This record gives sequence, structure tokens and C-alpha cells, in this order.
Amino acid sequence: MLLCVLALLPSTWMYTAAADRLRTTADAPRTEVGVVFGAGLWQGEPSPYLARRLDAAAELYRSGRIKVVLVTGDNSRVEYDEPDAMRGYLTEHGVPDDRIVSDYAGFDTWDSCVRAKKIFGVDRAVLISQGFHIRRAVALCEEAGVESYGVGVQDRHDGTWYYGATRELFAAGKASLDALFEPDPCFLGPEETGVEKALASAGRGSAEEQ
Repeated sequence: MLLCVLALLPSTWMYTAAADRLRTTADAPRTEVGVVFGAGLWQGEPSPYLARRLDAAAELYRSGRIKVVLVTGDNSRVEYDEPDAMRGYLTEHGVPDDRIVSDYAGFDTWDSCVRAKKIFGVDRAVLISQGFHIRRAVALCEEAGVESYGVGVQDRHDGTWYYGATRELFAAGKASLDALFEPDPCFLGPEETGVEKALASAGRGSAEEQ
């Protein structure tokens, strides 16, 4: 019984940390930055799961709930570039290129959250992911110092969904260790001004519209 309790503690922590911070695209707070986490590519294009995350980000942008989209994903090898594929998809769906910022070293959720804070200077954000992952994203970004709200994209419960939901039970353990020990990301690097410049561009655009 004790082992079962210990095994469930990480998941309980995640649910508690994100309990009052989950929203929908319709009621997400107006926030300068939205963060979309990578979810794989199919033949160089966003996977269906990633496409739905990007659709939600585009909807938040069009409704004025976010001004800039930070896309964070894996570009650890030349032939695999999640952030650029995400950028291309967003521009095709109405988000201006200068309102999109790419993080090429978001190798996992903790890395993405820490880099959003330390590299891109994000203090507050709406996070966008699938429902089974969003609580972990919110909990970790909160631990990394980013005031976070999560939009969980809903999907049909197919084999991929059940795999992701089951994986979260194990990922919760790593997440709790990341939150406890706060390791540096695989790649940290120098601070970047991409978000700052994109917000400045958004401000200029708003002024011109007025």
C-alpha cells in the first residue's frame, strides 16, 4: 500500500499544481505569450496531435488572447526540425511570421519551461498541449518561474491518446524529480530577444490598426 501511495504522489502533485489553472480557448486569460510544445512530425509536417495544438494557438491569436506564439520543440538533428514545421503551419493558419518565436532546444517539457523563462524572458504564458499532458506542462512551468495557464486540446481517444495518457503516469515521476532538483536543460545557451522583438512588433501592429 505504501508503494502505491508513493507511486501516485507525483501525479497527485501535478493535478494539485494545475487544478485551478486549466482553461479553454474561449476563456484563457489575455496573455502576451502562448507556448506550444512539440508533439512529433510526420514526413516533415506536424503530426495530427501537434496540428491540433497549433490550431488552438492560432485560435487564441486570432481572438486576441495571445500576442506572440513561442513554439518549442526538437531540432537536435538537421533532418528533424519541429519548430520550423510549427512556424510554417501557424503562418499558413493566419499567424504572422513576426509574431512567432522558435525555441530549437525544447527537448522535453522541463527544458522548454526553463528555456522559456531563462532564455526568452517569459514570465507569464498560456500553455497549449493535449489534455493528458497539459497538467504536467503547467506544473513544471510554474516550478520554472513562469506563471502559467493551460489549454488542453481535446482529441478522440485512439491508440495514440491512450499511449500518451499511460506515458504520463511514468513521466510524472521524472517531472517531480525535475521540479525537486531543477537541473539545467540539455542546452541552455545565451539569452535571446525573440519574444521581446515579437511583442514590440505586436505593439506596432496594434498602433497602426488604431
